[in-house]
Amino acid sequence: MFNLSAPTAGIFFLSLLLGGIGIASKLGYIPALAPHAFWILCAGLVTLVLGNFFKGL
Repeated sequence: MFNLSAPTAGIFFLSLLLGGIGIASKLGYIPALAPHAFWILCAGLVTLVLGNFFKGL
């Protein structure tokens, strides 16, 4: 059905970084980004999903 592949190391670490920033801002460690914490976390998840769907991304 879906032809998934492992994301490259760069995409994986980018999504991990975005997820960490989203969680840290939600917990109050980065107050300037707190209003956008949910969308930053979603961007990390979408980055990881796109890395799985497209080979070589």
